[in-house]
Amino acid sequence: MKEHAKSFIRNYSYQIGTSLKWIVFSVLSGILVGLVGVAFYFCMDAVTSCRAAHPWLIFLLPAAGLAIVGLYRLLHDEKDTGTNLVLSAIHSNDKIPLRMAPLIFVSTLLTHLFGGSAGREGAALQLGGSIGNALGKLFRFDDKDQHIMIMCGMSAAFSALFGTPLAAAVFSMEVVSVGIMHYSALVPCVIASLVAHGIALSCNAMPESFDLGVLPAFSIRTAVLIGILAVLCAFVSILFCVILHSAEHLYKRFFKNAYLRAAVGGGIVIVMTLLVGNQDYNGTGMSMIESCIATGEVYPLAFLLKMIFTAATLGAGYKGGEIVPTFFIGATFGCLFGNLIGLSPALCAAVGMGAVFCGVTNSPITALLICFELFGFDGMPYYLIAIALSYMMSGYYGLYSSQRIIYSKYKTEYINRKSE
Repeated sequence: MKEHAKSFIRNYSYQIGTSLKWIVFSVLSGILVGLVGVAFYFCMDAVTSCRAAHPWLIFLLPAAGLAIVGLYRLLHDEKDTGTNLVLSAIHSNDKIPLRMAPLIFVSTLLTHLFGGSAGREGAALQLGGSIGNALGKLFRFDDKDQHIMIMCGMSAAFSALFGTPLAAAVFSMEVVSVGIMHYSALVPCVIASLVAHGIALSCNAMPESFDLGVLPAFSIRTAVLIGILAVLCAFVSILFCVILHSAEHLYKRFFKNAYLRAAVGGGIVIVMTLLVGNQDYNGTGMSMIESCIATGEVYPLAFLLKMIFTAATLGAGYKGGEIVPTFFIGATFGCLFGNLIGLSPALCAAVGMGAVFCGVTNSPITALLICFELFGFDGMPYYLIAIALSYMMSGYYGLYSSQRIIYSKYKTEYINRKSE
């Protein structure tokens, strides 16, 4: 009995010590990354407003591309792989340089100021991951604890920037290895996410939210229609991944020089913008998402145009994220589907956002939580059906080549392969 008591005391003391350690460092991570995330949020707002007020800035996009390439070369980070490096650092011990944080901060602002089509959450993941990794090094954590600090930083940055603390806490644990969850990071990621979200709110960085209005009653008919939309969204997510990866390979194949790639890519985006006749597909495109949900009106090819604009921008070496473009694609495609079949365009836009996000990230739990946080709980059965079907039908494609598919989507089978 004495031995059991001693063993219990030792184990419980270790658990208390470990819990206190992670509470302290997750709060520290949430504060530091939250403040950086808030600064990035307001800078993004500023450059987006500036570009809207001065549309001619789009003509300087090639020059911005040259500046971005120059910055990465100046700091000797030419082989930066962005979010892929953050993910691979968690499961394969790749090193994340702290210089990733200022580089992605400045280069993403340049991309958006001059009209590149990209998101912001991918940049947030890199910001948070690099700062979290630096904190782990500073306090001499071992490799495994350093991985948790990286996930802490990712959750904090995502939460501060997009205002979805539930989804942010889970995303960094779910996206790295499909089929398993890194539950050892649960408490740190939850605390860091909530602390960063609190800082964002206190600084008036308002979270995104959408009003879907009155939703149709859940029935066999609406369930079947949403199921069809989910399957189509899965194919749309595959198409987006293929276009993104193909664009990057084509740029590198035909333009070996990074400066030339950026200049040509900027020129392509300018030409496409002039052909379209507006700048709806430049920047993040959040206004288009809001319009789809508020008015139910959408240009039929909007989802495809956003894919092409984003691929032309990111493939050429401009910086930003793929998540908000994914939301844009899902919202516009869902809204189009709703108009065609006579189902609430707002609901279909929301379902499309969740389903396409799930398809490109292979993160169903995060997708479900994002839907709840952005649109409320009333559409729960629709989100459940759509995200489950999209996850299954999207195969092993994904935005991030460093993402590991640990278990099959179709069998209880260990496969451990990279996403396509």
